Formats: sequence, structure tokens, C-alpha cells
Amino acid sequence: MSRNIDPLSVEEASGGEEEEDKRTEEEQRGAAGEWSRETQVPVKVLRAHGDTVTAARFCFSDRCILSCSSDYTAVLWDVESCRPLRMFDGVHGKTITECALIPNSNRMVTVSWDKKMVVWDLETGQIVWKSRQVGLLTSCSVSSDGRLIVCAADPQNGVYISDAASGQTQHHVSDHHRSTITRCRFDPQGQQVASVSADRSIKLWDLKVQKTIVSINSNHGNVVSDCCFTSNGHFMCTASWDKTLKLWDLQAGGFRSHGGTSLQRAHEGSVSSCSFSADANLLVSGSYDRTVALWDTSPLCLSLIMKGHSDWVTDVSISADGKLVASASKDGTVRLWDIENMEEIPQVMEKRRTEGSGIHILKCAECGKPFPVSRLQTSELLTQCVFCRLKSPSRYRPQPPPVM
Repeated sequence: MSRNIDPLSVEEASGGEEEEDKRTEEEQRGAAGEWSRETQVPVKVLRAHGDTVTAARFCFSDRCILSCSSDYTAVLWDVESCRPLRMFDGVHGKTITECALIPNSNRMVTVSWDKKMVVWDLETGQIVWKSRQVGLLTSCSVSSDGRLIVCAADPQNGVYISDAASGQTQHHVSDHHRSTITRCRFDPQGQQVASVSADRSIKLWDLKVQKTIVSINSNHGNVVSDCCFTSNGHFMCTASWDKTLKLWDLQAGGFRSHGGTSLQRAHEGSVSSCSFSADANLLVSGSYDRTVALWDTSPLCLSLIMKGHSDWVTDVSISADGKLVASASKDGTVRLWDIENMEEIPQVMEKRRTEGSGIHILKCAECGKPFPVSRLQTSELLTQCVFCRLKSPSRYRPQPPPVM
């Protein structure tokens, strides 16, 4: 019996049924709640979906994961046992594109290509309410206070903002982008909605003034597939089919003239997803090259590539304590990666040794000369050396620390 070797796998190529049986046994143990050591990073494999898993998100203080799929179902998983606690089905008739927990409640929302937005009670599995929008729903997000839900519709390229308790539409922004909106996200304060699109733009729509306050040409070379905020809302990251990610300093505003800071050379395929850790020290990204990448944001460098999925990685998220990463895939599984002891992995140890000074060398966007940075700085500082910055003083002023 021949074995197809995944060219992206960290395993050494070896043949025979014995090795195939061993790998299957490892994965079965992982699915039963034990950490498999088939890769550099301990991993558990969660199996219940019968088709592409489109999203996987931690919830309930990292004790559970919510996932949804092209098989028209959503699943609430127990992280410890890696077994489904409840499956939600029988309502959607097409791919569920995204799901999200509604904070301060025991509810979640799902949106689908069948044009339905559905809010479920996670304890009983019952439907709280459902609504039908005009277009295919491609993404959803819930405000941090749990009061509002935003979803994106295609081909109208618009967003609907609804009351989470009743489903009543509060705002409808039509023709918000020139092409499909791939992701919409509330900022951490719940005051703005960020959206990214196949038109390669980024927009921030303000709920108070009810208009677009920021519109950015991302300079990505292809579809912008995802976006995420740091917990303080100062930085946003975008992922793109151009195989890169970009970091945007929304507080300083330097992105208006200098663009974002590119993170590249990690993925060989389109980047599908991105997510910050709660403390913003880590950034995780997923790609159609079947890999999950971990980035250290101080300095801005790649720490680790995790391999194991047999098809596209469609979504990633990181636990609130920064110890676990969840990845969803077209291979029908959710993988749970234990990164708590990441520093002990030889690949990461070597990076820490060679980059232990915390110095990252960048190329000045104006004069082209290399210059060092030692921490997560503003987009303007990251794109210009000190000499070019001195020639054109910035309007940026340091902000006072938050009140504790």
C-alpha cells in the first residue's frame, strides 16, 4: 500500500502500512482528548463536521470552541475532551460562513450563504430568533457588550447591523465596498465596524456618526481576506490572498501616508485568516498552503510554522491565555495546538538565539537604507529610518497610558 506524503508535513517520509497505522492511531488518540506528538507542537484533532470547517473560535474562558461548516452545522466543543457538547443543525440550507459567541449571554449567532442570520441558545440548542437578509451572508461579528451584530451581504457589498436581542435591523449600509466583503469586525470598543473586501480596501464605519470615517487602499496585491484588532484597538492586522499580512497603526494615523507594515515570507499560499492574542504579543495566521504561522509582535518576526492539516486552513484563533491555537480547515477538522511551551521547540529556540537582542532590520521606504527597530512601533516609524523621519516631522504624539 503506497502512502501519499504531504509535502508540507513535518514528518519524515517513511513507507509501509505500519507507519500509516501508527499515524492513524496517533490522530485517534488526539481526537479522544490526548495530545498527539505527530508534529513539533502537541496537537488535538477535533472531528465531527462532514465538510469544510469555515470558522473555529474559543469561548467561555477557553473551555469551549465554536465551529461552523459547509455541512450546514455548527458545533460547540469541549476543549478538554475534544468532544462535541452540542451540534446545531436543521436550520441552514447552505454553507455556514461564520459563527460568533454573543458576549454576556449563552447565545451564538451563525450566518450563511442561505441568507439567514440565526441566534441560538447554546444550552438548549433552540433558536432564539432568525432573520433573512437580501444577500448571501459572508461574515459576522458581535460587539463587545453583546448588544449588536454586524453581518456582510453579497453581492450587495453591504453590511447590516442588528439588535442582538431581537434581530431588528438598526443600520443598513449598502454598496459599502465595490466588491464582496470578506470580513466585518466590530472594534474592541464596539463603536466602529471594520470591513475588508475583494476590492482590496479597508473601511471603518462609525456607529455614532453613521458614516465611513476611514477608507484605506490597503496596497495588498489581491483580495483582503480577513482583519483583526488588538484588544486596545490601536492596531489592526489584515490578511490577503497576496500571501502577506499587514499591520496598521490606527492610533498614530501614519498609515494614511505610509501604508501598513508588511509581514511576509511565512506562507506560500493565500493567507485566509489572522488573530491577535489578548496581550497582542502573538499574532497567528492561517493559509491555503495548509499551514498555521505564529508571529512575535515584539520584534515583528515569524516564530513558528505549524503543519498538519491536509487541506486549506480557513480560520485561526488564539485562546485568551495565549496557550492554545485553534485552526479550521477544508479537510473537515479543527486542530487544537498547544503552544504553551513553544519556546522549547528547537526552531523557536534558534530564532530567539539569533534574534535575542530583539532587533529587527527593516528597509526605509524613503531612502532605501536598512535600519533597526526593537519593539512594536507605529507604522510611520516602521517604514522610515530616523534620518528621513527627522526631515519630515510626524504629527504623532505619544498617548498617555490607560487609567488602571
